[in-house]
Amino acid sequence: MIDYQPLYEALLAAKADAWAEILPSQLIRAFDDSRHGTLSQWRRLIDSVPPLTTVHRLLDKDAVQIGKSDELTEAAKNQLEMQLKALRPWRKGPYHLFGIDLITEWRSDWKWNRLKNHIAPLEHRLVLDVGCGNGYHCWRMLAANAKMVIGIDPLLLNVMQFQMVRKLHGEAPIYVLPVGIEDLPAGMKAFDTVFSMGVLYHRRSPIDHLLELKLCLRPGGELVLETLVIDGFLGQVLVPESRYAKMRNVWFIPSGETLISWMKRCGFENIRLVDVSATGVEEQRSTEWMTFNSLKDCLDPENPALTIEGLPAPKRAIIIANSL
Repeated sequence: MIDYQPLYEALLAAKADAWAEILPSQLIRAFDDSRHGTLSQWRRLIDSVPPLTTVHRLLDKDAVQIGKSDELTEAAKNQLEMQLKALRPWRKGPYHLFGIDLITEWRSDWKWNRLKNHIAPLEHRLVLDVGCGNGYHCWRMLAANAKMVIGIDPLLLNVMQFQMVRKLHGEAPIYVLPVGIEDLPAGMKAFDTVFSMGVLYHRRSPIDHLLELKLCLRPGGELVLETLVIDGFLGQVLVPESRYAKMRNVWFIPSGETLISWMKRCGFENIRLVDVSATGVEEQRSTEWMTFNSLKDCLDPENPALTIEGLPAPKRAIIIANSL
């Protein structure tokens, strides 16, 4: 079981008292077995993993590495691989856990490598990662010497995957919580750095999301925003009529200039576009750890520059800005 007391104390120290007061009840509600039919099964699975000890932790590698193959018997390694596969699909990674190569759908390390040299040093910072998935990037942030990393993601499977990895790693100032940004008290202004990666286009109101992110940041804090964009000029926005790359929940995809203008309207300063990259099938793909359809199945087979719906294929931008 994860000890959340250090988290509560860190929130109080950051003057995020409003969240520290309600978070225990939020966790009790989210982890109520009666609310999710598979939660008790996932908990038993994680509890069944025996305590493992290792000094081999390399969190700053493309594949987050915990443990070595020779620290487990072959039978124990096979058992651990079965337990990890029982938590499929694994979308964010990769991980290398006690000799097991956990090849995730996303090469999330590519995204990290595109942004890591542009952000303010994370040393001694309290960091929030919104929509963090299973916490892969949270481990990379911790490796960059963040004081504490808090990831939030409402999908319980992602949280359970994180708890499995954290159990293999051991205690660390890193948490992934089963809540969304709308569950956080407004106006905390507590975090030194806030990441929102792959979230904005899923929000019905992108302006509201930008404002929510801003209100999480202390004055002068840094936002790292990664999202889908289209080629185009100021004011251009793609609004899919139904699906985008087979996804129902894609609402607004702006041009880079439009996104910057939105951020200016929300009161961000020092806004800089540091990267724009097309997403390829080498970066997002099906694997034995995520066996469902992936990007290849969502593109026009005769023209990979278009989605299956005939819209511009995914292109992602990274924008960094500061709160006032």
